[in-house]
Amino acid sequence: MTNRPTAAELVAAVADFLDGDVRAATTGQVGFHARVAANVLRIVERELRDTTAASAEAALQDLGYTDEDSLAAAIRAGQLDERGEDVIACLRVLVRHRLSHDHPGYDDSR
Repeated sequence: MTNRPTAAELVAAVADFLDGDVRAATTGQVGFHARVAANVLRIVERELRDTTAASAEAALQDLGYTDEDSLAAAIRAGQLDERGEDVIACLRVLVRHRLSHDHPGYDDSR
């Protein structure tokens, strides 16, 4: 049994096909939708190749939460008002993690 191609490689290949061959052979709405689909697949590829998930999970766990929804609920309820600096540090890690998928390179200069 082989580990190649990986899921990330398969997704990247389909994205390249849509962005190259399909867009070159189509115009208008179909070309636009091919571009959107390729962009979605590139986000999925980055998520599959993600190496920052552990740091995001650790940041949540440091505050005592298992997911972003429960953290958000606690913030809204004012349960973390006394831990402002810790919450801000956690949110920075979570935002960087999300940006690494949606906007790669955005945080490189910061």
